[in-house]
Amino acid sequence: MRYFFILITLLYSVSVISQNEITWTGSVEKGTEEMYILKFEAVLAEGWHLYSQQEAEDPEAIAPTPTEFTFNASPETYELIGETQEPVGIEKYDNIFEMDVKYFENKAVFTQKIRRINKDITSIKAEVFFSICDDEKCLAPEAIEFDVHLNGNIAENKGDQSSITTDDQTKSDTLLIDLKGKDVFLSEQEEEKSYFTIFLLGFLGGLIALFTPCVFPMIPLTVSFFTKGNKDRKKGLFNAILYGFFIFIIYVLLSLPFHLLDSVDPEILNNISTNVALNIVFFIVFIVFAISFFGYFEITLPASWSNALDSKANSIGGIIGVFFMALTLALVSFSCTGPILGSLLGGSLSSDGGAIQLSFGMGGFGLALALPFGLFALFPNWLNSLPKSGGWLNTVKVVLGFIELALAFKFLSNADLVQHWGLLKREVFIGIWIVIGIAMVLYLFGKIRFPHDGPIKKISAGRKVLGALTLAFVFYLLPGLTNTAYANLKLLSGFPPPLFYSVYEKEAHGPLGLNAYTDFEKGIEAAKLQNKPIMLDFTGWACVNCRKMEEQVWSHPEIMNVLKNEYILISLYVDDRQELSGEEQFKFLKPDGRVKDIRTIGDKWATFQTINFKNNSQPYYVLLDSDMNLLNHTTAYTPDAIEYLHWLQTGIENFAK
Repeated sequence: MRYFFILITLLYSVSVISQNEITWTGSVEKGTEEMYILKFEAVLAEGWHLYSQQEAEDPEAIAPTPTEFTFNASPETYELIGETQEPVGIEKYDNIFEMDVKYFENKAVFTQKIRRINKDITSIKAEVFFSICDDEKCLAPEAIEFDVHLNGNIAENKGDQSSITTDDQTKSDTLLIDLKGKDVFLSEQEEEKSYFTIFLLGFLGGLIALFTPCVFPMIPLTVSFFTKGNKDRKKGLFNAILYGFFIFIIYVLLSLPFHLLDSVDPEILNNISTNVALNIVFFIVFIVFAISFFGYFEITLPASWSNALDSKANSIGGIIGVFFMALTLALVSFSCTGPILGSLLGGSLSSDGGAIQLSFGMGGFGLALALPFGLFALFPNWLNSLPKSGGWLNTVKVVLGFIELALAFKFLSNADLVQHWGLLKREVFIGIWIVIGIAMVLYLFGKIRFPHDGPIKKISAGRKVLGALTLAFVFYLLPGLTNTAYANLKLLSGFPPPLFYSVYEKEAHGPLGLNAYTDFEKGIEAAKLQNKPIMLDFTGWACVNCRKMEEQVWSHPEIMNVLKNEYILISLYVDDRQELSGEEQFKFLKPDGRVKDIRTIGDKWATFQTINFKNNSQPYYVLLDSDMNLLNHTTAYTPDAIEYLHWLQTGIENFAK
């Protein structure tokens, strides 16, 4: 228990300091002779990351915006010694960009060595161009200029406000649109992440584990031991409830080591989803779990462990004895709960939730296992209503084996995506699931048998219902084998390989082949001519969640139909670095007093978004008409396709009014 409290202290003693998304500071170190080391430090808020300087090997590829440093070096002033150095950072494969990406979290220090040639030079100029993202959005790329004083200071150069000309102001005014309905619709909607869903999934897993041969028979035996084997009714009742509580605590404690890993390096857990070796290990383990559930062998922990704990429970007694009894249950039921916990572990650590998500899942699992012992102790008459143990328990176990087998291929798919083996293209993956589903249907209807199955004289109603549901799921999967609009299976969005990882040739002219205007004024003209509402899409080539929205939400057949036929789509790329023509470039005075040079298409649209919608993150969506009337509240990353479709349809209804 002493070590337990030490672990708790380590986990919860970390304080979190709120700050802006990113803050740049700098310093200068004097080296030998005229050598100087310039240091640029970026401090990032929790959850945000900054990309490396390395660029994509393919210049035409859609890739994250690399951090870029530029200096005004010349043979008469100073020279750069080598390239700008960056910290080690985090490198992982990104399924959206289909490449390895490198980025930094929390803090990143970049260094550049220079040699001063003209000793009269006391300050130089430097600029950093960068973009930062979190799990839901990216901010538009930004360039910050620094005045580097060789006496040791590096300060941000906010620009000379006096340099703003009348022409600059005129061009700045053209970015401002007269939005109507701002008081009704214009709002930033942010939702706090909740782990309630993963808790419910863990709870569901625990309920399933209850109906396995290793756990179900233990319920009446254990409850009877506490309620009937103890002369003191109140004490027996207390011990039974305590027993359930300890089961819950034990499963939560199992997630603590992952918190320690997470505190050492937060990416240790998240990288599981893209680590080839770990995904292959998970694939093999899940195959082994499936074979075990089919009844070909049992996965058990050493019997000496459970025997030792059982003897301790009997000898110690009291509260500690009850704890050891709960621990004994966790060990002896491992052959049934282990594979389910393995699924929970693999699913949690392969997503962005990491250790905290795992704790919620394990808590839900433990609570589901613990509840029957407490409830049946309080209401012992309920024990009479429990079904008797029998062959149906083995049926549950075999069905879980089929589910484990299907889940195994998700991990193999992760490895396949990373290495580009081409083994599990989307249609191949779905085809394997269809085969597994058909095999499960044949088993439920008695056409396939496994070692521990007894003779089936009559197919039960439960088998018939489950078989029918499985067959319906197989039929649902079938369109996924086609190259049609129905190939996107929204219920499984994000689980099979992405739509672009296909055996079919896919068009790459734009987001899902939609006709999108990339100039605001041209899009407005089209909306007037066709008398249609506008869906304004602030996006970025390097925006991960923009791609997720396009592939997982826009690809929904109903949403595709609405975007294609009911709206004029205007996609403005805030990270497009194509330079504007000379007469289109200008200086923009920001509200904080900084002067921003509008030199590229991305500069223009990022500023356009900021001044009109008071928002600078992507993806960001606005519904309006050609007269600049807002048709609904603005929205951002919305992974729920039904919610997003309702948002679009509300805009159409308001346009009609």
